[in-house]
Amino acid sequence: MTITENRPTGTGARWTTAPTSPEGWIDRAREVAAILAEDAVARDRGTDAPHAEVTLLKDSGLATVLGPVEFGGGGQTWETAYRLIREVATADGSIGQLYGYHLLWFWAARLVGTSEQIAAVEQAATENRWFFGGAVNPRDNDVEITDEGDTLVYHGAKTFSTGSRVSDVTVLEGVLAGTDTHVFAIVPSDSEGLTFHDDWDNIGQRRTESGSVTIDHVRTEWSSAAGFVDKVFQPRVYNTLNVPIIQLVFVNFYLGIARGALDSAAEYTRTTTRAWLHSTVDNALDEPYIVDLYGDYTAKLWAAEALADAVAAEQQRLHDDADAVTETQRGEHEVRVAAAKARATEVALEITAGIFEALGARATASSHGFDRFWRNVRTHTLHDPVFYKRREVGRHVLTGELPTPTWYS
Repeated sequence: MTITENRPTGTGARWTTAPTSPEGWIDRAREVAAILAEDAVARDRGTDAPHAEVTLLKDSGLATVLGPVEFGGGGQTWETAYRLIREVATADGSIGQLYGYHLLWFWAARLVGTSEQIAAVEQAATENRWFFGGAVNPRDNDVEITDEGDTLVYHGAKTFSTGSRVSDVTVLEGVLAGTDTHVFAIVPSDSEGLTFHDDWDNIGQRRTESGSVTIDHVRTEWSSAAGFVDKVFQPRVYNTLNVPIIQLVFVNFYLGIARGALDSAAEYTRTTTRAWLHSTVDNALDEPYIVDLYGDYTAKLWAAEALADAVAAEQQRLHDDADAVTETQRGEHEVRVAAAKARATEVALEITAGIFEALGARATASSHGFDRFWRNVRTHTLHDPVFYKRREVGRHVLTGELPTPTWYS
């Protein structure tokens, strides 16, 4: 398998072969992160859509890491994919989010499609190196779908559509008119009637292309309706694993952002931070409160990373035997995902805000960009209230209750 030459940021980076082991892929993600880190501060301030960064993900092989090896993919597991998301996010939280969402939507056919759809989508997506976006915000009104015989027609709008202008294909979701039947389908992002609006203007995750989208009578064939046979959906418990997957995506790019903040802060402390003028030490590295802060934050981050990895390993066992997943297994796993999400949220917010205590006033200069770590975590952790994640865990501990599958549980 050969990966084409890539120079998206002018670094001259080149990959001619693909890794063959999880460790090799993690090293590849670190190489990508090093490239992204070079202009991360400037990119955070900019307004350009991250086309070059998506090209980097494609040309490095990361975009197709879950794809079948026989079609040029990495053939890796979700357990590895989560680590890759985390590594990318250390350098740029926006690109970490884009990458994680892409991997979920790349996997969408596997979650809900028929065996024929899975084979067709994974071959096409891998060979053509599709980058996925998704217009599936459940807080908005449902997109309405009209059944026109062999054709489905999607019509409506969504407030958020992560990946939008940098995606090759977009996952649409809506409800068949007059029913409560939800239908997922993959359509080209340049489909007639699909209009992405450049209106994402938030304090963090600025380069995620998460603006609104208008879906004006976008047409696709019934054959592309994921999981439907003769217009009837074929359900299984594995269909509902989309929420545990995306929540672990969140966990890992939160932790990646926190790791990026802590590593960047430590380098600044080693090279620039001064001891306080009234302290009894000459070097900031000997300041007891600074040493304590890095010890405290590192211990908390290590613990959160270990929990995330353990929950990812649990999930991988469900992926490995998808047809056998039971409602109880799914529910118990979602409780563990909720716990990891709650812990990652709290640790990432604490670290990204608290690093300034070890840096000093000069570190607040905009040129350093240390604020981007907190802004990124603060923005996305509002996706769904962490209180409800803790509640899932607490109710299970006290009453044995398992979360009912919804868009958020």
